This record gives sequence, C-alpha cells and structure tokens, in this order.
Amino acid sequence: MPARSRWRPSRLLEYYAISVVWLRWVVVAGWIAAVAASLVYLPPIGHGGSDLGQLVSTDNAAVQSEIRSYEKFGVPLLSRVSVVQRKPDGLPLSVQAEAVQRARALTQGEFPDAAPIVAAVPVTNTLQLMPGSQENGTTIITMLFTPPEVSFAAQLAAAEKFAAAHYDADDAVVGVTGSVPARVEQGDLVLSTLPWLEAVTVAAVFLIVAIAFRSLIAPLLALGVAGVAILLTLHVGGALAERLGVPVPQETQPLLVALLLGVVTDYVVFYLAAVRTQLAAGAGRLEAAEHATARFTPIIATAGATAAAGTGALIVAGSAAFRAFGPGMALAVLIGMVVSVTLVPALLAILGRAVLWSPRRWRSAEPSTAEPEVGSGRWSRLLTRPWVAAPVLLLCAAGLVVAALPVRDLALGVSFVEALPADHPTRQAAVQAQTGFAEGILSPTELLLEGPGVATHEAELAKLQQALRKTPGVAGVVGPGDDAIPEELHLFRAPDGTAARYLLILSDEPLGASAVQTLSRLQQDMPGLVRSAGLTDVRTSIGGDTAIAQLIVDQTMQDLGRIALAALAANLLFLMLFLRALVAPIGLLACSVLAIGATLGLTTWLFQDVLGADGLTFYVPFAAAVLLVALGSDYNIFGVGPAWKEARGRPLREALAITLPQSARAIRIAAFTLAVSFGLLAMVPLRPFRELAFALSVGILIDAFIVRSILAPALLTVLGSASEWPGRRLFGRADALRRPDDVPSAEEEAEEEKEAADAASTRSPHAAPRAAGEAADATSPGGPDAAPAEEAADAASTRSPDTAPPPQEKAAHATSTE
Repeated sequence: MPARSRWRPSRLLEYYAISVVWLRWVVVAGWIAAVAASLVYLPPIGHGGSDLGQLVSTDNAAVQSEIRSYEKFGVPLLSRVSVVQRKPDGLPLSVQAEAVQRARALTQGEFPDAAPIVAAVPVTNTLQLMPGSQENGTTIITMLFTPPEVSFAAQLAAAEKFAAAHYDADDAVVGVTGSVPARVEQGDLVLSTLPWLEAVTVAAVFLIVAIAFRSLIAPLLALGVAGVAILLTLHVGGALAERLGVPVPQETQPLLVALLLGVVTDYVVFYLAAVRTQLAAGAGRLEAAEHATARFTPIIATAGATAAAGTGALIVAGSAAFRAFGPGMALAVLIGMVVSVTLVPALLAILGRAVLWSPRRWRSAEPSTAEPEVGSGRWSRLLTRPWVAAPVLLLCAAGLVVAALPVRDLALGVSFVEALPADHPTRQAAVQAQTGFAEGILSPTELLLEGPGVATHEAELAKLQQALRKTPGVAGVVGPGDDAIPEELHLFRAPDGTAARYLLILSDEPLGASAVQTLSRLQQDMPGLVRSAGLTDVRTSIGGDTAIAQLIVDQTMQDLGRIALAALAANLLFLMLFLRALVAPIGLLACSVLAIGATLGLTTWLFQDVLGADGLTFYVPFAAAVLLVALGSDYNIFGVGPAWKEARGRPLREALAITLPQSARAIRIAAFTLAVSFGLLAMVPLRPFRELAFALSVGILIDAFIVRSILAPALLTVLGSASEWPGRRLFGRADALRRPDDVPSAEEEAEEEKEAADAASTRSPHAAPRAAGEAADATSPGGPDAAPAEEAADAASTRSPDTAPPPQEKAAHATSTE
C-alpha cells in the first residue's frame, strides 16, 4: 500500500477556508460589484498608453545633441517622416524637377493645407549625389519636417494627406515611411490584433481545461475568474497610470491579457484538481471546497506574491521602458492572485459537482473519479532514489547548458520599420528607399561638432569627412566638404561659425544591432579621428535614431545587473520564507537560471541564426527572463511546496515520492495552458511579439516539464536533508518529526484504513447529515438549485475549526493522484 499524506491545515488556514465557503455568495457579489464599479468609474489602461519609443527621455544625450544642433543652425538636419518615389527603370527628369519645386513651395508656405508640415527637403540618387547610393536616378525621398510638439499620429496623418493631395500617378509614389510612421503603425497593429488575440486565447484555454477535466463547466469557471482579473487590472492600472503620470506602453496590453489568462488559469487548475480529488473520495461540495482552499491558498498566495515581486523588480531599472513594464506586470499578478484565492473557492462551494459536469457524466449519473497515474507514481519513486537522481541531475544540467550556448552571440537592437510585417505598406516603402540608396537612408545619423571657430577650418573638416567615409559600417557622409550643397543654406556650417555637422548614412538597418555596434565603435574612435584631422578644442556629439537606439541598448545592459539582482533576491526571499530554508531555495533558483539560459539560447539561435534577424529587440530577453524567474518560482512552490509540507512528518525523499504524482498532472495542465497563452502572442504581426511569444512559451515548457518535474526533484534528492538547512535548526522541523515513535505503527495504519473504509458508508458525527446531499450529488450536477437535502448536508459539513478533518479526507489524500 502506498504511503499517504499526513498534511493537516493550520488553525488559521482552516478558519480562512470556512469563512470563504460560508460567505461564498457575499464574495461573488462583492467581486461583481467591484468589476461594475471599475467599468463605470475608472478609465481603461489603453487611454494612458504610449509606445515604447515615446518613453525616451528628453535628457537623452542623443536628443540633446539634436536640440543643440537646431539651436545652432536654425533648421533641423534629421527627418523621421519621408515620402518615397521610386521607379526601378529610372524616374523622368520632369518628375525629379517637380519634386524639388514641390519641396521648395511647401517650405515657402505655399501649401497651407500641408500644416503642420513646415519644411521639406528632397533627396535624389541621381548621379549618386547622395554618397552610398546603390542606383542612379531611380529614387527620390522627400523628407518632411514638423514642429517637435506635433504628435507621431499627427505627423503621419499630415504626411499621408500631403502625398494624396500633391502627388499624382505619374510621380510613382511608393508610400510614406520612416521611424515615426513605423511606430504609429506598430501601435495600430497591436490594438487591432488585441480582440482576435483575446478571442483565440480564450478558446484555447477553454479547450485545454475542458479536455483536462473532462468538463464544460470547469473552463467557464477559469475564464470567468480570469475575466474579472483582466477587467480589474486594465481599469485599476489605467487609473493608477493616470494618477501617477506613468506611461503604459501599448506593447504591454496583449502581454497583460496573456499573463492574466495563463496565471489565473494556473491557480484555478490547482483548486479544481484538489476539489475533484475530494469529491471522488466522497466529500460534500462544501467540505471539498474547504479542503482545497486550506490546501492551496497559501501556496497560491505565496506564488502570486513571488511572481509579483519578481516582475516588479523591473522598477529598479534606469530604462524608462523597463520601469513601464514592471508595475503593470506586478499589478496584474497581484490582482489575479487575490481574485483567485477568494472568488474560486466561493464558486467551487456554490457549484460543487457541477463544476465537473459534462454530458457524458450526466448520462452515466456516476460521480467522477480521479484515475491514478501509475506511471507517474513509479517514476517519482524511481527519481527519488539517489543512485538514479544523480545521473539524471547531471544529464539535465548538461543539456540545459548546451542549449544556452548560443546566448553568447546575443545582440540587441531597437526595431521599428523592420519589426513590421513584410507586406505592410510602410515597410515596403522603406525597402524601396533602401534599395535606391542605402540601408540607413531613412534614419541617418547626425554628427555635431561644437567649438570656437570650428566651422572656419575647411581643410580640417574635409579631412575628417574623408576619414568618416572610410569607417566600416558607414555607407556615405554628407557634410561641409561637399561643394554640391549651397553654402547659403547653412546646413553644415553654423552662421556664427561655432558649429559644424555631418550627415552619416549607415550601411545596416539603422536601428538594428549591427548599426548600434557601428555607432559604438565610431564613438570610441571619434576623439582620435578629430585629433588626426587637426581639430582641437572641439566637442562632439551624435544624434539620430541609431544614437537613441544605442543609448537604449547601453542602458539595458547597465540595467541587467540591477534587474537580475532584484528579481533573484525577491524570489529567493519568498522561497526562503515559504520553505524556511536556505540551501533548497538557492538550488531551485539555480535551476531557474539554467532554464532561462537555455530559453534565451534557443531564442537567439532561432531568430538570429536561423531567421537572420539583426539582433533581438532590446527588451525581449530581459522581460522574458524576469517573467520566467517569477513564473518559475510559481512552479517551484506548486511542485516543492506540498513536498515540503509533507516532509514535516517524514523524510524529504519519501515526501517527494508521495507528492510528485499528486501535483504532476495539475502542473502539466497549468504550464501547458500558460505556454499556449503566451505563445498566441505570435498572432500580433510584429517581430518583438513573436520573439517574446517563443521565449516565454518555450521557457515555461522547459521549466515545468524538465526543471520542476525532473531537475528540481533530482537536485533535492541528491541534497537530501542538507536542502533543509538551516530550517532544521531554526524551526525544529526534522529531527523531532522523524523520530521512530512519530511514524505510525502497523496497528495505527490498519486503524486508519478501517476508519477510511467506515467513512465510505457511515459519516462522522459532523458529516452525518450529508448523506442525503451525497445521494443528490450522484444523480445531479449539484448546482445551486440542487435538492434541499444537499444544502442541509453541506451546511452541516462546515466544521468547527476545532474539529479534526473527517476520515474521508484522509482517504482522499491516500488515493489522490492530482
């Protein structure tokens, strides 16, 4: 006969479970009222949103360089919105001349309908006047300029209106493009895809939970609770963002929905599994709900707090983008946890057997039973033998290390145009412009030189321009040494002679990892290049999209240490408090680090090596890592928590062998649901979302199916009692609990079996009135309108906190495999 669980709830947990079950209707009504109030009185989170590109501070050195350049020259050199004209076999000279006239007329104010556009500069590749051009006479880019206070959406709308009103079919207009249109289009794609993403994710969650529990009601319960959490998160988060003035990126909204659907379903699955086991053992619905609440509420509360602390660790980042991600994720997890530990037990107490209803069970009129997972039980007993655990531990660790090796080549970039789908008009226009010129034509880089009389040193400036053209990764340079640029325009020499500037066109996608690395090398070489050109007392600075991207990537790398330290410290603290040990939490976190390394290695290999991406989007690896650390701690607590509690009365290895089969199926269902929920983020047709979807879904599957199911139990088996240090000494858990006379004798075991058998036919004095309700449960779905006899029985089953759990609970633990 297999060993049975000796877990019993504490007095506090029993009081909590009884209270939630007793007040079940009040709890449900309270959450309905909270959702209604949030819908009426609080703004949704989308109203305060922005895209990640708008989270760049004006204190950014690249932005400050552009501001000083404008102040010195009175005219900007960089534009982020352009109209592209292209004809592969050559544009007629009349079209090229008209483009110049049109731009001059706009700049002189002859097109009042073009407001807020105030200036335009045409750039043509005719006679390769723009250095680095790959063709001749095929492409014209008209760069449009607006005041800095004009929003991105207004800039794009004005550019499209101008193109529609002042170009005709003979002008061969390909479209409007640039980093600003790409940012606006990304936000529109996110918001337009969100309803479909939500619908498909809901359908997937319904299908998974319905199959797992063979019920049509169980998935409705999970989705209903998740819906409450999502609505509250979106509206409470929107109100907080508005009150605190914290921008919430549009990119977080699909992630919030996927996170809540997956996490809340995880919590519901564990409650459902416990209730199913209790009902199968003959418990009434109120008793089953009480037991599940007492058993899993502390685990779910600890898991939720740990996950919230882990995601909230992003708040320590210096990057505005990471600081914007952190609070939203933490708030979502906390709200999902609070809703789950109150609303789910209340609904389970109301529904009873109805939560496991299906047409098949209705026809059979038989109560459901939980089939034991024989293979899982055998595997867990085998895995908890040291001579098996040690080689399994080494094999799993070695496999994860090998999978992590590609992370050495990880590169980061900030992608706007390249992140769009290949068939999107904005990206197609960008491709046409890059074909006619060079990769960096739409987002050139501005090099600003400031110093007394620097603009008068013509020979030195020309020498520096030649040196810049020879820099690897630079396709072309336009500057003071170009005679084709009219001097009276003062584009490259300031009127007061105190500044000069150059326009650099890079040979790589301007916001990709390669361009960022090119600019980093150029900044390092800049002092030597200036000295070699003979310029002294000169201050240099770089502006443009690539410079902004470089600063974002550098800030991200600087944040890495702080974020990692904060996230690991938060998770370690909660694990230590929950397990009352130090060695085991450190070992479990080491397992999490291995899983994250393998996940990032596989993500780097797929997107950079296989798909040829120019680096991963800067926030993807770190957002994924923080989420995986936090969610990995969830599975740590779900998987190891029951074993740790069981180890209060038996050796840890034996406790693992008993509890692993019980939690294995629930963890697999929860992890698969969460992985699917995150994986569906790939529906958003933007590269960052697909990178994040792959990283999170693969990472969760690795964590649940390899780390928590195999690696962590093997590690704890190898460590043995040492994993509990210093818990034995501080909390007196082990030695006293493992005395021989604390282990039940054969007579005691036989007596417990007799009590369990008697409980199947005659209930304890506290549960006797429940017989009528049990009979009703066997032939009806057990909903809130079931026979009055069941209500009377369930009311009687709400035990006093001083009453020991009835024998059928012991039998439930003895036979439980969920």
